[in-house]
Amino acid sequence: MAQTGRTKLAAVIGWPVGHSISPRLHGYWLSHHGVDGAYVPLAVRPGDLAETLRLLPRIGFVGFNVTVPHKQAVLALVDEADPEARAIGAVNTVIVETNGRLRGKNTDAFGFLQGLRSGFPDWDPGHGPVVVIGAGGASRAVCAALVGAGVSELRLVNRTEARAEGVARDIGDSVTCVPWRRRGAALEGAALVVNTTTQGMTGESPLDLDLAALPTAAAVMDIVYAPLETPLLADARARGNRVIDGLGMILHQGRPGFAAWFGAEPEVTEELRRYILAGLDDGK
Repeated sequence: MAQTGRTKLAAVIGWPVGHSISPRLHGYWLSHHGVDGAYVPLAVRPGDLAETLRLLPRIGFVGFNVTVPHKQAVLALVDEADPEARAIGAVNTVIVETNGRLRGKNTDAFGFLQGLRSGFPDWDPGHGPVVVIGAGGASRAVCAALVGAGVSELRLVNRTEARAEGVARDIGDSVTCVPWRRRGAALEGAALVVNTTTQGMTGESPLDLDLAALPTAAAVMDIVYAPLETPLLADARARGNRVIDGLGMILHQGRPGFAAWFGAEPEVTEELRRYILAGLDDGK
């Protein structure tokens, strides 16, 4: 659709920002829905973050996404933040209200659950314990989503126990920290394993996790989407476990922001997945 003087503007801000697939994702939805809008990547240095957040509404932006390394810093800079964003400790979506105030949201938990259920439609939080690997920002969103969905036993494994304990304190009593040396044993009886680290991502070493104790009925999800099948997922598939890639999470987390900014409810379809994957293959 041709842009006019009424074009709605949105963006993704990060440093760097070239890795983000959000411009391609939102560009697809803008075209699909015939919205008079534009979505652009903005490389914002950490020292310029506060000034940028105040400038964007003044020049017509209706909102923006936030990627690394700004998610935690933006939480302290918005005028208000939804309870889930405060519980997770990070903001990845900002909505500019009609009065110019900035409202922060975290849609990563929503994206994770939608990605999980799209890959495992019959998943039920009562199926059994869940093991989460990693205790960074993504882990906080994943743990919050799982506990909010009703998981009663969540085993959190991280190399640095103090960091895992911090996540457990913030998320709730359902989270139990497991020492890194016992990560293999933590898989016993688990119904779902989720890797929230960057291990297995292109250019990173594979996740060091022996799946021998994991029941073959369990599912394994990796939030990494480049490559689409990480070594962890390949190992899980080879032993008969259901596997879920990380692309669904990143696609679904964009839906609430697009709906708030542009007034259309986007969907995640197989056509969209193919379009995004083609961009990854082309390096776009």
